Amino acid sequence: MNFVVGLDGACGYGSLFNGYGTDTAALSSVLFQDGYSCGQCYQIRCNGSPACYAGSPIVTVTATNLCPPNWALDSNNGGWCNPPRTHFDMSKPAFNKIAQTRAGIVPVMYRRVPCTRYGGMRFAMQGNMYWLLVYVLNVGGAGDVCDMSVKGSNTNWIRMSHNWGVSFQAFSVLGGQSLSFQITSYTTKQTITAWNVAPTYWSIGLTYGTYMNFS
Repeated sequence: MNFVVGLDGACGYGSLFNGYGTDTAALSSVLFQDGYSCGQCYQIRCNGSPACYAGSPIVTVTATNLCPPNWALDSNNGGWCNPPRTHFDMSKPAFNKIAQTRAGIVPVMYRRVPCTRYGGMRFAMQGNMYWLLVYVLNVGGAGDVCDMSVKGSNTNWIRMSHNWGVSFQAFSVLGGQSLSFQITSYTTKQTITAWNVAPTYWSIGLTYGTYMNFS
């Protein structure tokens, strides 16, 4: 299966029609870990603020972006994402599930949780005939990726380097070959091999899917 997709942001997810919806958050750099936290899932609960809803409801968010430091502001007065703070810059719909939006910022309790995804991983292709750039989307389980390799139908496995966010690159000529991928989770170190994900006629700008995923 394939479809056209545009990608941007510090993780590279682009449009959240890619499957992550609106329950998302940008992470401070302490949590972001140079992009290796992209795709991770967190349960968040408002804690100790008059703006918290009764019963302390929980929302589960996906890390989809970076909340960069603002060195012009004090860490306790506007520079919420400055190191060493752990901070979630939540989407408005996600924030509104745990606290009154007008509060702007509230203290929270949080924890990592497994990501529930529907269907398999997806691979968005960018680059050119000499440079393949792949974004890994819809990752289940821990939600994150730390290592990736590609194999053309006429090549051995080629180790890809981390570009940024959820993108990995290979400086190889792979056109006209079906492509398989090996993906390793950053958290669990589990590796999945997805064979023949992209057909021989694969094209830059399209996204190809597999039925395989982490659980």
